[in-house]
Amino acid sequence: MSIFNKVHDRRGSASVKWDMMNVVYNLKDNTTELLPMWVADMDFPPPAALTEALKARLEHPIFGYTFADNDVKNAIVHWYKTRHQWTIDPNTIIFQPGVVPAIATIIETFTEVGDKIGMSTPAYPPFTNVPAAQKREVVTCELTEQNGHYTMDFAELEEIFRAGIKLFVLCNPHNPIGIVWSREELEQLVALCVQYDVYLLSDEIHADISIQKSYTPVLTLANANEAKIITCIAPTKTFNIAGIHAAMIVASDRKLFTAIEKNTQAHGNLGLNTFASTAVKAVYSEGAAWLDDLLVYIKNNMEYVAKELNAIEGLAVEIPDATYLMWIDYRKTGIEEKELMARLLSVGQVALDPGTKYGEAGRGFLRINVACPFELLQDGVERIKRTMATFE
Repeated sequence: MSIFNKVHDRRGSASVKWDMMNVVYNLKDNTTELLPMWVADMDFPPPAALTEALKARLEHPIFGYTFADNDVKNAIVHWYKTRHQWTIDPNTIIFQPGVVPAIATIIETFTEVGDKIGMSTPAYPPFTNVPAAQKREVVTCELTEQNGHYTMDFAELEEIFRAGIKLFVLCNPHNPIGIVWSREELEQLVALCVQYDVYLLSDEIHADISIQKSYTPVLTLANANEAKIITCIAPTKTFNIAGIHAAMIVASDRKLFTAIEKNTQAHGNLGLNTFASTAVKAVYSEGAAWLDDLLVYIKNNMEYVAKELNAIEGLAVEIPDATYLMWIDYRKTGIEEKELMARLLSVGQVALDPGTKYGEAGRGFLRINVACPFELLQDGVERIKRTMATFE
């Protein structure tokens, strides 16, 4: 039996996904009947090599100040070289406790209060929440959608560049729609950044979860050296270890690197903790086979979801290029988001993400996380079907 088929009871483990639905969905009680298929957190254990590495580290009884040594950096470099044909200079890596804190660091480092931050929508909520909390002005440009397929609208993008944005946030692969941007699209975006002297922050946390198309690291583009690019990467989505806070900023331009370093020092950021360093080295050194199996499992789950939900009148869902998230289009049903979410929670007792969580461009869509044992996935799909039947 696949290790991904085993159902692990996560209730009562202080799991955000399983134990905080009452807060997230404003429910009176945290009902044990509600099935979570929302936040980007897999219901799979990580590679056994990670658990063994942490156990081995625990055998040493002292947990003093720790740094990410060359073995950790070399594991990162080797992973991205062999997996994505990206040669990272280990001296360009800055460790962070997570990609969202890294995004906050980058925005604070290179922009000022009142500056404009650009991005395409629908977008991962922290892309808008973090700059807004730092008193930056968020300027958005909707992606162009046709029959479930999204593209960048470069004419509209240039308008927001011309409006004077200081920094643009890119998601590659994109969350929530799961598209992997082509090399040509990325080069065109970088050209805009060069033309208008705009910093490019590229969040590439979903890079390893490539289902149908391999992603292109922005820093490998032909025109990358002409632009001011800062990339965020992490093993946390790949290996389901978000609770072990670990991420990396890659800044190949020395001026950018130095500026970020100064900011991290100003905030007392000491990099990775003892267990995060151990985890990063373990998964990047020994997690490849586990990931290969995971990608097959997720694709099979996606094929099942697409088959079942596309059979429901008014619903449409495509298998994405990447991520373990699917974007369900229910616009043809004519159902309002508020009513659909209410019935999903009360009738189906299944928790999905409403599209407007990702901005107004997400209205008419739901995001579903399919990274769970097939038994749970079947249950979740049946709950969705039961809910949709109430609208007939």
